[in-house]
Amino acid sequence: MNLPPFEQVVDRYGIDVWRFTVSQVGWARADDVFQETMLAALGAYPSLRDPSVTKSWLLRIAARKAIDGFRARARAPVPVSDPDPGAATSTADPDGPDEELWERVRALPLKQREAVGLRFVLDWTYADIGAAMETSPEAARRNVFEGLGKLRAQVRNDDDAGN
Repeated sequence: MNLPPFEQVVDRYGIDVWRFTVSQVGWARADDVFQETMLAALGAYPSLRDPSVTKSWLLRIAARKAIDGFRARARAPVPVSDPDPGAATSTADPDGPDEELWERVRALPLKQREAVGLRFVLDWTYADIGAAMETSPEAARRNVFEGLGKLRAQVRNDDDAGN
């Protein structure tokens, strides 16, 4: 089976892959993870056997690149103090996505984070999520359910602490 040119793949699926990377690593790192994903995909693209799974294949690569990024950050040195505490300013966009919520999503365990991202960023079915994560639709549904349960518990705990 002939594969379409990689440029067409990027045009067709690029925005979904980028949105997924934002859900996994945040706005600040999404471009880097997206670029790493596409470079890795470009190198492996000639060996893709089934063009019908291209989108889930790309998202799987993106998920792995996000994991690589988390591992690299865990090994990176952490600054002891901010040299200019006054330099930090709020860049929150009231019309943009709920960054606090997505920070909580990014703190979920890997499978739950991926499943929640695929479900609510790309609006995928559980069958599609299961295929992308190489699990069953039931396991995908369970990962979303457990992830949402943890998020709800965190919100309840914050509400209880605020009262």
